[in-house]
Amino acid sequence: MPTRALGRHGLRVSAMGLGCMGMSEFYSPADRDEAESIATIHRAIELGVTFLDTADMYGPFENEKLVGRAVKDRRDKVVIATKFGIVRSGDAGFRGVSGRPEYVRKACDDSLGRLGIDTIDLYYQHRVDPSVPIEETVGAMAELVKAGKVRHLGLSEAGVETLRRASAVHPISALQTEYSLWTRDPEDGILAACRELGIGFVAYSPLGRGFLTGQFRAYEDLPADDYRRSSPRFQGENFQKNLEVVARVEQIAKEKGVTPSQLALAWVMAQGEDIVPIPGTKRRKYLEENAGAARIVLSAEDLARIDEVAPRGVAVGDRYPETGMKTLGR
Repeated sequence: MPTRALGRHGLRVSAMGLGCMGMSEFYSPADRDEAESIATIHRAIELGVTFLDTADMYGPFENEKLVGRAVKDRRDKVVIATKFGIVRSGDAGFRGVSGRPEYVRKACDDSLGRLGIDTIDLYYQHRVDPSVPIEETVGAMAELVKAGKVRHLGLSEAGVETLRRASAVHPISALQTEYSLWTRDPEDGILAACRELGIGFVAYSPLGRGFLTGQFRAYEDLPADDYRRSSPRFQGENFQKNLEVVARVEQIAKEKGVTPSQLALAWVMAQGEDIVPIPGTKRRKYLEENAGAARIVLSAEDLARIDEVAPRGVAVGDRYPETGMKTLGR
């Protein structure tokens, strides 16, 4: 697995990362298998997929513990990214978003304890808190860098103006935002701003929350406890219209002798050397399939064909339910 730079301040990661969220929550949580999840992380490291993504709110709180157990004897082989800012309680309730400096400091100490590490390689604000100036939040994050608790700073789903203001306080190494063949919103200014400011881009949900894999053919294919059942793109007529996009992607993948997942990931990686996708999985077989995308070379003709079948705005339905949409692009 090759590596890529995120930002201009020395953070280098595997060209593809591993999203660990689904190992603990959201994607059919009843199907959790900790032994397989840890085996998946270990296999990722063997394959050179050493950029691991987690957050305090996944579980809640359990995913960081799982990642910590998995890397306990191989900490020097991985780059660990985690996040704070979406406040949750032990009963899995959502309490809102916080960027208050005192919360930042406590969240960092808690994450370090759960992960069992001394320093977080990349620390993101998960969602921007509109009630706290970004300068105050990033100022507190910068103090964590000075204290040696964090190496690099990041933001998630932040708007262009927020990126500019944050960068004026402390270098931002990465912006993490959803980006895939059916979510090309970052092309409307966010990617350009990142490049202007020297910020790397981490693409989460690069497989459209699994939709682009082709494994879902009907709404009923989603497990009953899967949060995607509440996603507008997975519902009703939206689901059927979005399946048409998948069918077109599948055709191109078949012609190239690769899987739809591999084609979708190769497309994201081809959008720039400063972009790192972090597909999530809790199974070794899907991890190995995803990692194979790094070997796929897409020609200019391939990219033009893909752009034709999956242009900007092709997906039908919002990315999140209404409450989630309100937290984006702040």
